[in-house]
Amino acid sequence: MSSGKILVAQGGGPTAVINQSLVGVVLEARRHRHVTRVYGALHGVRGIINEDFVDLTQETSHNLELVAATPSSALGSTRDKPDEKYCAQIFEVLRAHEIEHFFYIGGNDSSDTVRIVSQQAQAAGYPLRCVHIPKTIDNDLVGNDHTPGFPSAARFVAQAFAGANLDNASLPGVYVGVVMGRHAGFLTAASALGKKFPDDGPHLIYMPERVFELERFLADVKAMYAKHGRCVIAVSEGIHDASGEPIATLLAKEVERDAHGNVQLSGTGALADLLCDEIKDKLGIKRVRGDTFGYLQRSFIGCVSDVDQREAREVGEKAVQFAMWGDRDGSVAIKRTGYYSVEYTLLPLETVAGKTRTMDDAFITPEGTDVTDAFRLYLRPLLGSGMPDAYRLRPAPVAKILKP
Repeated sequence: MSSGKILVAQGGGPTAVINQSLVGVVLEARRHRHVTRVYGALHGVRGIINEDFVDLTQETSHNLELVAATPSSALGSTRDKPDEKYCAQIFEVLRAHEIEHFFYIGGNDSSDTVRIVSQQAQAAGYPLRCVHIPKTIDNDLVGNDHTPGFPSAARFVAQAFAGANLDNASLPGVYVGVVMGRHAGFLTAASALGKKFPDDGPHLIYMPERVFELERFLADVKAMYAKHGRCVIAVSEGIHDASGEPIATLLAKEVERDAHGNVQLSGTGALADLLCDEIKDKLGIKRVRGDTFGYLQRSFIGCVSDVDQREAREVGEKAVQFAMWGDRDGSVAIKRTGYYSVEYTLLPLETVAGKTRTMDDAFITPEGTDVTDAFRLYLRPLLGSGMPDAYRLRPAPVAKILKP
């Protein structure tokens, strides 16, 4: 006899719209008569193995809608990266609680967790539907045109660089903004959407899809500074040399690593400071400033794409529909149709799990320091409505008298 129990969890870095997907799952599931309980796991897979569940069946629809419009992960998240043994623990908890549908909202690692748990359930002959719901600001999930969370983060990056450019034009110098993205440069490339006039920054954009050479970087900065009297630079945290070594480790005296042994690229501010020091020391430019956007990109309240909100809700709803009506495991994917509309498909978990998508070559200029119009056309509809705009004075010069 069916238990009618569902479990949903959130994993990895929070986003501005991940709760839309959560609420999409809960509300859509509650419409199905055979669903008896919708549980949420606190702090992702760690909450599952610790059996830290909350009953979302008892939440009011009104409060769920308020939570949906709130950034970050309402259930809490985790950076745990489960292996086979860890996933076996997850499966045992799911079986003990008679969970029949497991929905995990997350990125690459989360999709791999869903794949392993799905395989373990099949091997045990246990009737468990496992569906991965896409989420990542890095936009690096294979099989997706784009992923929920990315458009809102991209909107923030575009607006932040538009503002930094205005500041830099007022008090000219060199500005370096470091953006998240270990392997994929989509978010850094979004900085280009803040440009309006030909001489606006960012004047240089560096993405991990291209090898970073320090001497060439300094030559690029020198040339742009000579041309414009200033230079705004967008840099991905994941830029690396020809051997694949992160530039942050090459320039830094001490290297910090995360729980998985990866070089800590986000939040330290090290890369921005190191690049600024190189510019000051090698080019002799005095006014050089750097920022690391860090966590600000992920859950910045008030800077959310309405397109992103809608699609994040829909991938949650479609996950439930695929599980209930399609009766198969998989990863929900967004496919673009027309100039801008989307449809949703269910990909095999092994197609997405543990893989990383990077920027298309057609999106990057031959020089490797800017994006093409193809990328601008790709990103612009994702940013949503109401993007702010900047204007300039059109001054009429007055003739000098004392200094003709």
